[in-house]
Amino acid sequence: MGRMRTLPFLFAALFCCACAIPEDPSRDPRAIVIWELEDASVTPFIDAIFEDFKKLPGNDGVRIIRTHFHPEDLRQQFLTASIAGSPPDAVIDASDRAGIYSVAGFILPVGGLFDMERYNKPVVEAITLDGKTWGVPISEGNHLMLFYNKRLAPQAPETTDVWLKDCGAIVSKHKLDHCMAWFAGEPFWLVPWLGAFGGFPIDNKTPTLDTQPMREALGFLSGLIDKKVMPAECDYNCMDALFKEEKVAFIINGDWAVSSYRERFGDDLGVARIPKVSATGLWPAPMTSGRYFMLSSKLNGEKLDLVKRLIAFYTNEKNQIAQVEKLMRLPALKSAAAAAAVKRNPALAGSMSQLLVGKPMPMATEIRAVWDAMRPYLAKALLKKITPDEAARKMQKDSTQKIQEMND
Repeated sequence: MGRMRTLPFLFAALFCCACAIPEDPSRDPRAIVIWELEDASVTPFIDAIFEDFKKLPGNDGVRIIRTHFHPEDLRQQFLTASIAGSPPDAVIDASDRAGIYSVAGFILPVGGLFDMERYNKPVVEAITLDGKTWGVPISEGNHLMLFYNKRLAPQAPETTDVWLKDCGAIVSKHKLDHCMAWFAGEPFWLVPWLGAFGGFPIDNKTPTLDTQPMREALGFLSGLIDKKVMPAECDYNCMDALFKEEKVAFIINGDWAVSSYRERFGDDLGVARIPKVSATGLWPAPMTSGRYFMLSSKLNGEKLDLVKRLIAFYTNEKNQIAQVEKLMRLPALKSAAAAAAVKRNPALAGSMSQLLVGKPMPMATEIRAVWDAMRPYLAKALLKKITPDEAARKMQKDSTQKIQEMND
């Protein structure tokens, strides 16, 4: 019943997407089609592993066709292609999308196909719903954390009070317009601060947005804009450019950006926990998950066996450690997590420190409605077009309504 109630919502969402699906390649059982959402800096690593796989004994004639999408486009295109009956064989995606894919019946549960005991428990839990595991972990994390330019800010602040004090000196000394930046209008970037005031946006499948922690988090963030330590309006590309161009000392971004920032700043890059909120004594708690292979439910027979071998190869210990060294991402494989490459790397140590105070990202399909309901009122609250109280109430009302529409 749940699947049938969700499908009308899926069809309605798909009409909003004007992007064309890539031409469906040959259904040759020796051709594997992979869609992914990775940054440009990551794709050479992916392709290198795919090439190594094709060189293994018995893989003569294997082709791997990789297509890149923006994260939101990947979701829409995979749903569209699955409904049309021509999906890719697998996608590399984040766990929050697995909920809608699994409910619609578009991906396979992988617990009976792979030994999930080989992977770190938290990253497996983040892709588990209703007792089934819906993806094979590639990396652990996908969480927000603090990056800082040591040329502008020699060390990470422990608390928000210290952070604001440091910012005054940094802006004055280096003649900056702002001290910090992040994608403040996107709900994913609100969640850590919500956690620092004792809240979380959803409880199981029920929105928890009309709360005092939400009001306090919105008030805190709008206060940072009032103090002019961060821009009033700045999307992902804006914040990324400000940090890379050394126009801000601090940025809150995800672990997916470590390698590109490391390339830009070298040893001058610092990675740490987002500072503890002085008023509450709580650490900001970002959502955590990872990157996963998710398998199309149309896979079977020889093609399924081939894709299983590719994924097992991609996530073996050697490639997991290479991922640490080249992409600066925490491995999902237990044996790789204990490797020296993880323990001796300061950036990864900072990432792991943040991960320890994060919370698993919900896989329930209801989280999509929660994100969509939060977004417009978050932006208005930050710019003080509505009060935090009004924003929290409207977020709750809209998310509840959207979930009801999904399930009708």
